[in-house]
Amino acid sequence: MKRKERTHLEDPIYEVSSSLTSPHVGDYEGGTKRPKGNDYEVFLSFRGKDTRKGFTDYLYTSLVDTGIQVFRDDNELRVGEEIGKELLYNIAQSMISIPIISENYTSSKWCLRELAQMLKCKRSKGQIVLPIFYKVQPSHLKRGLGDGISAHKDNLNEMVVKEWEEALKEVSSLKGWELEKIENGHEGALVKIVVTKVLSELKGTFQLIVPQQLVGIDYHIGHIMSLIDAEFNDIWIIGIYGMGGIGKTTLAKALYNKFSSQFEYRSFVADCREAYQREGIKCLQKQLISSLGSPCDVSNVDEGIRLIKSRFAHKKALIFLDDIDDSAHLKYLVDRGWFKAGSIVIITTRNKDVLGQASADHMYQLKELSLGQSLILFSRHAFQKDSPPIDYENISRDVISTTGGLPLALEVIGSFLCRKRENVWKDTLKKLKKVPHEKVQEKLKISYEALDYEEQQIFLDIACLFVGSHKQNPTYVWDACDFFPEKGIEVLSLMSLIKIHKNGKLSMHDQLRDLGRQIVYLENPKEPQERSRLWIYGEALDVLDSCKGTRKIEALRLDKWGYGRRYTAEQFKELTNLRFLEVDGANFIGDFQSLLSKLRWLQWKNCPSNFAATNFHPKKLVVLDLSHSAISEDWGGWVPLKMAIKLKVLNLTNCQSLKRTPDLSTFERLEILSLANCDNVEELHPSIGNLASLIELDLGCTSVTKLPKSIGNLQNLRILGIYRTDITELPDAIGMLAKLQKLVASACKNLERLSSNMCKLISLEKFHFPMCEKLRELPEMPSGLTDLTITCQGQSFPHLSQLTRLKRLAFIDCHRLECVPKLPIGLSALHIDRCGKLKALMNLSDLKHLRYFRVSGCPSLERSPDVSNFRRTQMRELGLREYQLDSTGFLIDG
Repeated sequence: MKRKERTHLEDPIYEVSSSLTSPHVGDYEGGTKRPKGNDYEVFLSFRGKDTRKGFTDYLYTSLVDTGIQVFRDDNELRVGEEIGKELLYNIAQSMISIPIISENYTSSKWCLRELAQMLKCKRSKGQIVLPIFYKVQPSHLKRGLGDGISAHKDNLNEMVVKEWEEALKEVSSLKGWELEKIENGHEGALVKIVVTKVLSELKGTFQLIVPQQLVGIDYHIGHIMSLIDAEFNDIWIIGIYGMGGIGKTTLAKALYNKFSSQFEYRSFVADCREAYQREGIKCLQKQLISSLGSPCDVSNVDEGIRLIKSRFAHKKALIFLDDIDDSAHLKYLVDRGWFKAGSIVIITTRNKDVLGQASADHMYQLKELSLGQSLILFSRHAFQKDSPPIDYENISRDVISTTGGLPLALEVIGSFLCRKRENVWKDTLKKLKKVPHEKVQEKLKISYEALDYEEQQIFLDIACLFVGSHKQNPTYVWDACDFFPEKGIEVLSLMSLIKIHKNGKLSMHDQLRDLGRQIVYLENPKEPQERSRLWIYGEALDVLDSCKGTRKIEALRLDKWGYGRRYTAEQFKELTNLRFLEVDGANFIGDFQSLLSKLRWLQWKNCPSNFAATNFHPKKLVVLDLSHSAISEDWGGWVPLKMAIKLKVLNLTNCQSLKRTPDLSTFERLEILSLANCDNVEELHPSIGNLASLIELDLGCTSVTKLPKSIGNLQNLRILGIYRTDITELPDAIGMLAKLQKLVASACKNLERLSSNMCKLISLEKFHFPMCEKLRELPEMPSGLTDLTITCQGQSFPHLSQLTRLKRLAFIDCHRLECVPKLPIGLSALHIDRCGKLKALMNLSDLKHLRYFRVSGCPSLERSPDVSNFRRTQMRELGLREYQLDSTGFLIDG
């Protein structure tokens, strides 16, 4: 069967608290903690001299091998305890009793006492009694075997004897097994039947405890079950991953419970991460093996692997490994070759990479609850119902907003507020807006503490400074600080500590963001200057104004109300380890000699036109953001900043005073240059053509009329934005940009010609030139295009069918276009908008992969496009202004 890959589930559930994930009995439904530590599910009663070394031993071993906890009275008694009391206690605590009634059974007063106790428990608490009549017939109990009681009459109370006689009478009428009636008396066949029956009766005891307040569980279970071969003919590894507290263990337990009745052998290893930290990998191997039945000892990891192979090789098993945090551990616990076909392995982890290393067949990322689901879950804990009382509705929603849909937070906070007075609710809400609940924070911090030092620094930077920022610029800083960002970002993402959106923006769950900020706050709660990062304006300003700066401070954000402020060199004198500085509208004055020597990031938005500082030489700067500033090409800061020879990013967006770009010749390592919305820039300094390392160039300057020929020198350029410029043509030198991947030329209203060398852009994937109203002709397009947006005023266009990789195509404002050209068959999205003379569309039936199709503002269309091959199940979006779809998804001509 072909395996289906899934990346995430839509509707998360909440995770049970850690107190409910302790090993074995405490994790099972109905499991009762024995005060003396005996956890037995089956009690065997037998006459030793009749069956101890034969049938009983065989039955006992078979039950234990399936993972059942069995008591038999010859090898598991506690030393020094009264035998009668201990036996009767264990009978009462067992779920199933099996009296093996043999020829001499009634001659033992202990056997008779056990039998009477079993039947008493059956009547009083519904205990299951499964009698085995070993070489005797039930009817004989009333006659011949019953006479064995006579031997005890002289020494026992008459009431006791009568109780035994009634017990023999009752057990003879129960449904059990007679050895003589089982396949010609084969004892092995009887043992197999008994074991199967016991497993069936005990299946409820193999149910792991899951809380009653779950939200969204049925969707998950049904969805996962649909992806797995119903016959269990293969070995399946199912991975569930996500941030701490998101519901991984709860979902896995519910899934385990769903599967458990279909497996004779089951193994649940709880809290693998904690167990490994306490006792090492041998402890996990031992738990995995021992849960199948009889205990084992593992002297070394190699022996553990051998035992796992030998114990599991011929058993179709259900295995659940909870909270694996290191893929290296799995190689000592799980391998497809160790298990019998039909086995299922469930793994929960915070680190997606663990599942990749284990070659998981299905990987599910649990995400946050929606607002509606959060309200239900919170209400179940706070009010024991699905919604809050009317007078608590608003404050409940306010509390929920602080949890970010994290199930653990909803459970903990809801339970805490249950039956609390209104003033407690209000105080709690105030606190939650500042810091996460301590129990939630403790759970989340586990993932943080598992990170390397460099990964922790990246995590804290994002939490305090970069939530909502594009990852590109911070990556340059982390690389310059030797934080190894490629590895770090990957680890944080795999562990669900951060999210990287398709547009490259960094984000993290609110609770994780607050955790990071709390970690920094706790570096020194009373003295902000002794913390590594100051992102709150008031605290940062107070430290500077009081000249309290210390070498502890690495990041300082002063991004509000800075207009007219002047920061002196003296205020920065002790900030010797500052690597991040953000100011807005302020200016620097004084002699900065030897200061800011470790500064890598300077964001100086709304920088004033005058430059007042002297010896301002941040030589290690890699990111410089001067956007929205009043600076010109003659600004005094350009000369001292030229010493920043390691600069990678220069952002001059919306600098309206610039009329030409500054001399950039010293920035030989520059990779990103933005001149977006610099509408008064008319001239590009020749040095721009010498930036051999440039990867991204944004020239959104309305006054630029011509691109220099030297642009062809930018051999590493991958992204070029020339939108809103006043250029009339793309120079032929554009064809030299062999690495260019994205070209945006939208709203170039005077653009009349695209270079014939466009076809030489072998790496170009995205080319957008909408709103280029004077363009009359299309040249041959690069064959590697995947995304193309066109505005052109020709009556017809050349065929685009040769663009075999093209997935998205849009014709916008093509006012003279009468017929859409032949299109590539791999197209998945087609948008036609405001093409007033368009009369016909080609037959769309060849576009088998089309998923999005919209036509609007095309009044001249003479007939409806043929979409007869497409139904709603294929089309995610089908929009036709003049047409409708029928109930089956076919187009109805208007």
